[in-house]
Amino acid sequence: MTDPEILKYTQQTGDFSRMLESIPYATWIGLQCDRFGDDLIFRLPKKEENLGNPILPAIHGGVIGGFMEMSAAIYLIMSQDTLRMPRIVDFSLDYLRAGLNRETYAECRLTRQGNRVANVMISAWQKSRSQPIATARAHFLLED
Repeated sequence: MTDPEILKYTQQTGDFSRMLESIPYATWIGLQCDRFGDDLIFRLPKKEENLGNPILPAIHGGVIGGFMEMSAAIYLIMSQDTLRMPRIVDFSLDYLRAGLNRETYAECRLTRQGNRVANVMISAWQKSRSQPIATARAHFLLED
């Protein structure tokens, strides 16, 4: 299955397994995605290989950033009518508290989409959505 076929299959069925398996980094960190109606919730499972500080133990900041950036890109792909691959232009991340070694969630919100550029806000949390461990803003270039 080619990339456009995988994207189309995912958009039509809501089955993210083929898409996520086609992205090596998503597979390595264990990224998962669940669809609830039109909403997408991204999950990063508890995984020893994702730790940056085994003493706390806390998830590596780069893993959190990669999880959030990849979530935003997948969210943007799934929210479009056409199959355009977004290209990251800018990513700004604020770490708010330690991401402990437990399941982590992320949700995205499209704040602006033009013909060529889209902006996405991302929030990641663990125990409570009202206490995020990190927030981010991503700007993407949309290409045909």
